[in-house]
Amino acid sequence: MKRKSIWLSLVALALVALVLAACGGQEIVKTVVVTQVVEKEGQQVVVTQIVEVTPEPEKVEFKSSHPDTLVVAGIGDADTLDPAWNYESQGDEVIMNIYDQLITYNREKATEFVPSIAEKWEISEDGTTYTFYIRKGIKFQNGNDLTPEDVAYTFQRGILQGGSWSPQWLFTEPFFGTGVYDVAELINPDVVDDREALKQEDPAKLKEVCERVVNEVITYDNENWTVTFHLAQPWAPFLATLAQSWGSIIDKDWSIENGTWDGSCDTWADYYGVDSETAPLAKVTNGTGPYMLDHWTPGEEIVLKRNPNFWREELGVPIYPDGPTAASIENIVIKIVPEWGTRFAMLQAGDADFAGVPRQNIVQADALVGEVCTWNTDAEKFECAPHPDHPDERLRLFKGFPTVFRTDAFFVFNINTEGGNPYIGSGKLDGNGIPPDFFSDIHVRKAFNYCFDWDTYIQDALAGEGIQNVGPLIPGMLGYDPTLPHYTYDPDKCVEELQQAWDGQVWENGFRFQIVYNTGNVTRQTVAQILQANFADIDPKFRIEIVGLPWPAFLREVRASRVPIFISGWIEDIHDPHNWAQPFLVGTYASRQNMPDDLKQQFAELVNKGVAETDPAKRAEIYKQLTLLDYENAPAIRLAVVTGRHYEQRWVEGWYYNPIAPAFYMVYSIAQP
Repeated sequence: MKRKSIWLSLVALALVALVLAACGGQEIVKTVVVTQVVEKEGQQVVVTQIVEVTPEPEKVEFKSSHPDTLVVAGIGDADTLDPAWNYESQGDEVIMNIYDQLITYNREKATEFVPSIAEKWEISEDGTTYTFYIRKGIKFQNGNDLTPEDVAYTFQRGILQGGSWSPQWLFTEPFFGTGVYDVAELINPDVVDDREALKQEDPAKLKEVCERVVNEVITYDNENWTVTFHLAQPWAPFLATLAQSWGSIIDKDWSIENGTWDGSCDTWADYYGVDSETAPLAKVTNGTGPYMLDHWTPGEEIVLKRNPNFWREELGVPIYPDGPTAASIENIVIKIVPEWGTRFAMLQAGDADFAGVPRQNIVQADALVGEVCTWNTDAEKFECAPHPDHPDERLRLFKGFPTVFRTDAFFVFNINTEGGNPYIGSGKLDGNGIPPDFFSDIHVRKAFNYCFDWDTYIQDALAGEGIQNVGPLIPGMLGYDPTLPHYTYDPDKCVEELQQAWDGQVWENGFRFQIVYNTGNVTRQTVAQILQANFADIDPKFRIEIVGLPWPAFLREVRASRVPIFISGWIEDIHDPHNWAQPFLVGTYASRQNMPDDLKQQFAELVNKGVAETDPAKRAEIYKQLTLLDYENAPAIRLAVVTGRHYEQRWVEGWYYNPIAPAFYMVYSIAQP
């Protein structure tokens, strides 16, 4: 007869025993006595069984004390909230949450774009005309309707406001041709950044340039709801340029009310050349984005509140395919907390959801990590798992992803000695100094490359999380090739180059000079210390002294080309090779290095050729040529790209990695247990 068992009741848990000690904790096994009544061959029988059960561990809940607010403990403050002037990352994060752009990124894809203010766009066959169809039904945060005229004014005003320290060079090059970095150059290169001098120029010429901007370069059609950009030449990274914060669309009427350019070509020079203090929109905002500015207390905090009339929510337009249409968090509070100890305490207490963690402090932060998400390069995604040693800790760590910023050591070819210069000692090759043109000798530059130890730098300054960079581009960028020739630490070759430098005078006499870094930047200080130690190991007559300067003083000396070597970093503006090649070899850094015109021209020919080429394969070959030219001339020590880390509380959801886009807080939410 078939045996039939029917559960009638679970009578008792009779015994709990056997607490087994385990390494690093305790594993609890319960021995349970279970009594059952079953039917067996037509009779009820009481059966007792002993069962060992390992109970499920209690689930740790991560609950925020401020579920409606995202708190960010940042290191630095914003400089300005004027999208046309801001050119630093802290301001970008705020601007990108208050304003929208014509197009935006397709989630984590840095070179793939989706519609935003523009619902579609067209590009002419020759690559010089871009027409954007503006979406209807969008309102600014003050209630004004957005029109094509607002879009056109946004870019016209930005170009005419100008400023060589603004991001407008990213537009003037495609609009007016490579090498044009400010609208004032079209009038007279000598008046760049000088409003009063510009106003003294020929009025007819001033008006002519303005009318070129508003009637030829950037035009609009309110009837057909289009805005058209007419480029001077094909420009591969143009879409990427529009997607960033300097492409943020502003309200023309509101802007004029707040003191910006009034739209007249008779008056534009009166509004040219503002700075972060005098820009009319520096501290006021009116965008179409998911958040509105509640208040900004400089040096303390920036507070944003949710836009209750956000157009994406009303029109049902997600930020990217299958993405959200509205911000899920009511408020964002960005605390300005320069001191690491305070930021760390905020993470420990759960008072901060995100916090900036310097590379030298990751050991402290890692002790709070309970979940680790590691970047899988092949799959291009994160793979997450509980921390093996402390899975119940409060933080989630994303690590190992490629970044888009780098620090390098730049040689100044002709050092500015006006008014005296303490950084070059005697100013002669007498063993107690260096001449102003010390680094004009290729053997000197090569010697410094061969005397740099990348392994030590990556281990000591980057906590072992970085890769040596080959050339001016960064890994993963179009045209980057790690197999191309590059320098490695080789003391013997360093000696060979020193013996040839300055016809043997460097090897015979030695040198003494100072390397400058900005105080508090341990990474840059480490670069200087490596060079100092390695040259001293070759011979004590090679003396490098290290000087830390406060950031404003450091920046002033670097911009004036007064330091022999400056250690500085670059974070890309757009995810395109041009944004590395141009500033490093032609623009920003090349100028600060006083790079000779003939060398700069060699670089410029390839830089200009690369940005004008729209075929990716051909572009890649051009940038490989540029990398070889950079290696042969050694204008700097190309250091290493650190892999990224992002720490967040485990109750935060929605973070994703886009290498170029500032934080999109509208995709974040606070997990509710």
